[in-house]
Amino acid sequence: MNKYLSECGFGSRRNVEEFILEARVEINKKTIVDLATVIDEEKDEVRLDGEIIKKKQKEYILLYKPKGYISSTKDDKGRKTVLDLVKTKNRVFPVGRLDYDTTGVLILTNDGEFTNKMTHPSNGIVREYVAKLDKPLTEEDRIKLTKGVYVEKRKSKFVFVKIRRSTEIIVGSLEGRYHFVKNMFLALGYDVKKLERSKFGEITLEGMNPGEYRHLTKSEIENVSKKTN
Repeated sequence: MNKYLSECGFGSRRNVEEFILEARVEINKKTIVDLATVIDEEKDEVRLDGEIIKKKQKEYILLYKPKGYISSTKDDKGRKTVLDLVKTKNRVFPVGRLDYDTTGVLILTNDGEFTNKMTHPSNGIVREYVAKLDKPLTEEDRIKLTKGVYVEKRKSKFVFVKIRRSTEIIVGSLEGRYHFVKNMFLALGYDVKKLERSKFGEITLEGMNPGEYRHLTKSEIENVSKKTN
């Protein structure tokens, strides 16, 4: 059941499990709370919050997120969201998030399994960022960032840290936690003045400008879909 809801575009399997446990899902007008429930897609009528749901064509959008947009489908404060930048008839969701003032690679999709494979650390898909710091990064601190520093009482590290210029640093991360990159540098006394996600796995912004978007290529989708998680 959770796989079916995910494939209908309602989020990853982990996210849609909450819908089931909250008794929001019905099969043939009977409320379902068992995560192991199996459905017949041809015969069963599935409802979420009373509305019939069916699988939709999967869509994968790469957006070059500019500053000033929320990585969400809506905002209680009335701020612009990334959905204001794309035209689609599908109900798509961001794969992870970028902060309001962070730019770069942001993928939008209605494929929950794809989202899970992109973001689960066990699949080893690296997010690459370019960070502009308030002061030069020392070699000692560069090494610390690859060996591990404590962020929110949890030891964390970057996959790699490269110094492009004294204050312009390229880092790779498997983490998608809120403010993760900024907090990693802050733990060592650095303030991130500017941050861009330049790459997500093998997906890059080549040939794109802020605010532009395109659909992922077949090979880009397949490279993620073949992950085992």
